[in-house]
Amino acid sequence: MYIIVGLGNPEEKYLKTFHNMGYIAVGDVAAKLNVKFKKKECEAFVAEANVSGEKVIIARPVTYMNNSGRAVKQLLAKYKATTEELIVIYDDYDLPKGKIRIRPYGSAGTHNGMRSVIAETGAQNFTRIRIGIRDEESDIPLINYVLSEVKKEDYDLFVTACNRAADAVLDLVRGKSVDEVMTSFNG
Repeated sequence: MYIIVGLGNPEEKYLKTFHNMGYIAVGDVAAKLNVKFKKKECEAFVAEANVSGEKVIIARPVTYMNNSGRAVKQLLAKYKATTEELIVIYDDYDLPKGKIRIRPYGSAGTHNGMRSVIAETGAQNFTRIRIGIRDEESDIPLINYVLSEVKKEDYDLFVTACNRAADAVLDLVRGKSVDEVMTSFNG
């Protein structure tokens, strides 16, 4: 069992913002597994797949970023999953734009959505895939930056980053260890 959660905001006006990198990446995961987000449960849009005999739940919480943990907690309870079976994908201002970083545990850093996930689950021992969004040339305050749209000239960079994050998820659900996936994708 795996529960893959992409953090983001549900309204269309947030669709192309930095804060929706997790939403975009889980969309790529669903597309690669040829499944669609068909139902709403546990305050999330959910797609289901089966990979090598493992049930895979792919979710986009509709709780808005700062309350993402509420949906994650409900999904874990509904599917009787542990945090070791959880993979969370999200944007990270602490990483340069377009970089991805995979970790098996850790703190929330500066990310309010991750603070919510950690607070609601009471755990930090879950895999996270962070997609870097920091632009060294931007002087916009963080709160405004994460809700701003990706620049057209950076679009391909972020499409590639989200696609790589989806590939990392697929490696994990197909049985590669977190260490193997970190070696392949971090850097």
